[in-house]
Amino acid sequence: MPDTAAELAARGKQLPREERERLVDELLESLNEPAVVELDAAWAVEIERRLAAYDRGEVQALPAEEVFSKARVLAK
Repeated sequence: MPDTAAELAARGKQLPREERERLVDELLESLNEPAVVELDAAWAVEIERRLAAYDRGEVQALPAEEVFSKARVLAK
């Protein structure tokens, strides 16, 4: 018979702190998996759109150092 959530929680509480943190992280991550899949798919579409616009010459790339410099100013 499968363990109940209460049984698993009791067993999990016996783990060392680092292992409990890892378990919590993995459980929380599993709750977000559907959202992550949707987000990854949306980003893939956006990346393709931006790359196509760049290839057509519709947008111009900026040097990375310029982008990072502007980001540092905004982060202050």
